[in-house]
Amino acid sequence: MAFLKKLTFTENTDIYIWKITEDFDFLIKNVILKPESLNRVNSMKSESHRKGFLAVRMLLQHCGYTDHDLWYDETGKPNLIDGKKISITHSFDYSVIAISNQDIGVDIELCREKVIRISNKFAKELFVTTLLPNEKTRTLTFIWGAKESIFKIMNEPGISFLDHIMVQEINLNKNKTNAVLEFNNQTVLFDIFYTELDNYCLVYAEKNEKQLTL
Repeated sequence: MAFLKKLTFTENTDIYIWKITEDFDFLIKNVILKPESLNRVNSMKSESHRKGFLAVRMLLQHCGYTDHDLWYDETGKPNLIDGKKISITHSFDYSVIAISNQDIGVDIELCREKVIRISNKFAKELFVTTLLPNEKTRTLTFIWGAKESIFKIMNEPGISFLDHIMVQEINLNKNKTNAVLEFNNQTVLFDIFYTELDNYCLVYAEKNEKQLTL
């Protein structure tokens, strides 16, 4: 299907979404890859991961970049050669990139009931206990996505989703909330934006600079 849509939650950031309907051969023929990226694709055993990786590069090209403009620092965090900030995520049928003037994190997850079984490993927010059965899967997936997005921004070893990041109540009728990270004697607040795509949960996070200055 190629490029699907562009989302803009804040004026500093654009989110680009690719719904993957193409086969691997089509994608590999239509992307420009560095030799190390080609080696990485060829080493991947999962067809889904291979196509997700290539679809991210297709999105870069849609935005005027190529794989040659993308580099990873020593911690594995992606960066763009022109100094813009980038966050990358993919899950099964979707690849997503967020490009911004500030540090950002984006995450997309397929909404599956498995998240309920493992929720005690990443979520102890009190509002989770009041969720209705038909709300649990989506809400918990949004919580996971929020914490994953925050981790991508902070990128510090030792951060625990369960113990260090708390998300304020997720309202499925809205698309914004807040979260707080308390770790290594620092308290950082975040704005969290979320939406659904088919049966996927997309979450975007950025630091709340106004609250940090209070």
